[in-house]
Amino acid sequence: MQDIWRLSAADVAAAVKSKTISAKEAALSALARLDAANPKINAVIDHRLEDVLAQAAAVDAAIARGEDPGRLAGVPVTVKVNIDQQGFATTNGLKLQRDNIARSNSPVIDNLRKDGAVILGRTNCPAFSYRWFTTNLIHGDTKNPRDPGITPGGSSGGAAAAVAVGIGHIAHGTDIAGSIRYPAYACGVHGLRPTIGRIAAFNASGPERMIGPQISAVSGPLARSIGDLRIALAAMSGFDARDPWWVPAPPEGPAIPKRAALCFNPDGLETVAEVKAALADAARRLERAGWTVEEVATPPLREAAELQTKLWLGDGYEAQLDAAEREGDPGALACLRGNKSKVFPFDGAALSKTLTRRATLTREWLQFFEKYAVLLLPVSGELPFPDQLDCKDDASFARVWQAQMPQIAIPFMGLPALTVSTGLVGRVPVGVQLVSSRYREDLCLLAGEAIEAGGTPSAPIDPAG
Repeated sequence: MQDIWRLSAADVAAAVKSKTISAKEAALSALARLDAANPKINAVIDHRLEDVLAQAAAVDAAIARGEDPGRLAGVPVTVKVNIDQQGFATTNGLKLQRDNIARSNSPVIDNLRKDGAVILGRTNCPAFSYRWFTTNLIHGDTKNPRDPGITPGGSSGGAAAAVAVGIGHIAHGTDIAGSIRYPAYACGVHGLRPTIGRIAAFNASGPERMIGPQISAVSGPLARSIGDLRIALAAMSGFDARDPWWVPAPPEGPAIPKRAALCFNPDGLETVAEVKAALADAARRLERAGWTVEEVATPPLREAAELQTKLWLGDGYEAQLDAAEREGDPGALACLRGNKSKVFPFDGAALSKTLTRRATLTREWLQFFEKYAVLLLPVSGELPFPDQLDCKDDASFARVWQAQMPQIAIPFMGLPALTVSTGLVGRVPVGVQLVSSRYREDLCLLAGEAIEAGGTPSAPIDPAG
């Protein structure tokens, strides 16, 4: 029982279904790993032993009755503290929301539970989920388990750190500007940003979201293997009438030629040598797996990143700044103040112009993917940053935002994207990003599996000192 936490989600579910192990045993193993590893990294900021064991008991009882427990039978999964879980505070990393107790579950949690998952605990994020670093004034700092001197990523930094050390077999995250893809990159795991509308989401505990987040923010999974991402995506993608953007898209589209586009410097991005080497290595892995890889220039990314920043931070900017000032979080204030000249003022005419331009850019990208199954490009122009770099000075803040351009841009078109961890530079993780057309997560995962298979098999790690 002690080593169950080391297994893949697929293996745990198979073992629970076959009664080789019980869901209770899987839960106890996960809880023991949480107790052993979490104090060093502060990835999980809230969990309740009795609740976890009660969920596991329900899975075991269903199996005893001869019922199908679901794809994720007994699999311990963590969820980010910015989605509703009944009876828990949806803090989003804020002191202001410490008493924001959810009365119902987000559709994400309901769908995970319907498919047999056991919700293990709630993972940390930066205040307002604004940054690519994970610290706040209510839950504290999350450390990167591979190297505490670098960021664990953000905003789903707790999710990535947890799954990297084996606290849960799958982690839930959210992504509006890289918040799944970058933590996966920084912690050396895999992370999938699905197409907008693929996974139903809604928080009854908070106000309705502005149009920008509605059309670009998504929930998605992080895991140590691409296979586990597949299972998690299927489980999370169930219908829920509370999300008006949910789309009944098939899990897989028609087969198309395995043709990948490769871009080392998308739209003029300055890419460091280590990232270029990871991209070249990933391209070779694809070619060995039977893919054709062609180096290309991409449709516009820099403009999309600029417009996404405006849509994300500019719409309701003054209200966001007021809340950040009341919270007093230095990172959130740095994010808003550092981008003010780019995003404010943002009136009705600017919103209309942005959404109009979105249609044009999205069309260009959809036409691009008529020729290529996937695009292989950097997650970031740099290796994972030193922790808290964005708060060091103005030059460092600008450096961070410039390097993250490919992450920020993709959500503007509502496209799916996958971070595949490919190895280490010393003890600093590196990886690549795969993008495909709308609702073609299957192509991202197909290419991701080929890249993953060409490298070192994934395994949970012990937190670094």
